[in-house]
Amino acid sequence: MNVREFVASAPDLVRIEAPVSSRLEAAAIIAALGDRPVLFTNVDGGGRVLSGFANGRERIARSLGLTGVDLLHLLTKALDHPQEPMQVSDAPCQEVVFERPDLSRLPILKHLADDGGPYITAGVATVRDREFGRNVSYHRLMVTGEREMVARVVEGRGTHTAWSRGEEDVPIAVAIGCPLSVLLAAAMSPAKGVDEYGIAAAIAPTPLVRCRTVPLEVPAEAEIVIEGRLTHRLATEGPFIDLTETWDGVRPQPVLEVDCITTRRDPIYHAILPGLGEHKTIMGLPREPGMLAAVAKVCEVLDVGLTPGGMSWLHALVRIRKRRRDDGPAAIRAAMEGHPSVKHVVVVDEDVDISDPLRVEWAIATRVQAAKDVYVYPDRPSSSLDPSSRQVPGKRGLTDKLGVDATVPWPESDDPDEIAQHVAAFQRVSYPEADLSRYTGKD
Repeated sequence: MNVREFVASAPDLVRIEAPVSSRLEAAAIIAALGDRPVLFTNVDGGGRVLSGFANGRERIARSLGLTGVDLLHLLTKALDHPQEPMQVSDAPCQEVVFERPDLSRLPILKHLADDGGPYITAGVATVRDREFGRNVSYHRLMVTGEREMVARVVEGRGTHTAWSRGEEDVPIAVAIGCPLSVLLAAAMSPAKGVDEYGIAAAIAPTPLVRCRTVPLEVPAEAEIVIEGRLTHRLATEGPFIDLTETWDGVRPQPVLEVDCITTRRDPIYHAILPGLGEHKTIMGLPREPGMLAAVAKVCEVLDVGLTPGGMSWLHALVRIRKRRRDDGPAAIRAAMEGHPSVKHVVVVDEDVDISDPLRVEWAIATRVQAAKDVYVYPDRPSSSLDPSSRQVPGKRGLTDKLGVDATVPWPESDDPDEIAQHVAAFQRVSYPEADLSRYTGKD
């Protein structure tokens, strides 16, 4: 599904036609609307801005014609079996070409008064590395001039690898208003050399088109494309609130110089409000297939999920069918390997619905003995998004990680009959159903 298909079909889309400023006002409205998607039609005198396009796994699943569980399996399959995306020569994203680009033409939002500047938050960046090939990822971009932005480039990842190879500028293309398949694929972390556009094509048809001024391809159905060069000139990036709803660090980052902007006619600018629901969904959901695949190597895994309370990044739940005594701790370690940024992992049995926090807490309350079932892993590599981690400039930070094995404790005996009896004693008992209409006269 692309942006325009979403706007045409979303039943709960809020349309705001009143004049709205891109400086603080639009962000405040988006935050006030919560989970509801919104389309502004008159930002800064006429610009169109959409937010909430990919807010919530249920919405994404419906947009792809799937259920929640099927969505996870689709993403896992796409990660494992990328497809070659189709190339086109004529694309909607190039209907209008600005060879004298001016970023002030775009309704780029400033979210909070203390932000370092207006920020592009839904920009999907494409670069090409001479060893690993095409890389597609997200970068927040702070606008500093009509033709300049400062890009947050996370150390050690694809864009940083290409940028670090020398002193030459790195051609880059930033697509805004991308189809859902691209938004999901760009947030995954496949092995270096795996093309994220190939993953997107495995999720849904994702045609690409060659850029006008750089030797790169971008989604043909994107709304806006910014072409330019990632230079080795550095400038201060930030402040900016990130996934944890806390201020991220301010640091020197590469300057992106803009050479060309192409758009659809009457483009729709996609804005992801930092720290809120859409940001968490886009960051977290695409990381779950990697966790699922990692846990599947060590035990029978039924479901995984990154929790909203953990910002869809730092807290993971894993549901397994326990076959062996050590399946619980093995699943904990595997989940941490599958998503290295995760900080706390809880593993539960097949009878616990990980989408229900009450059932997860029940499992912790009834099946955990802290001395035996809680595992602490000190001084592990951390996410830069964890404000409590120990960060060293230019290096990966460190944090203490924790795993909770909330599966039914294994009995002393390995006899199958004794195991079955033991497990049965830990099952939650349900009352039989009653037809209340027989007693109350109401359905």
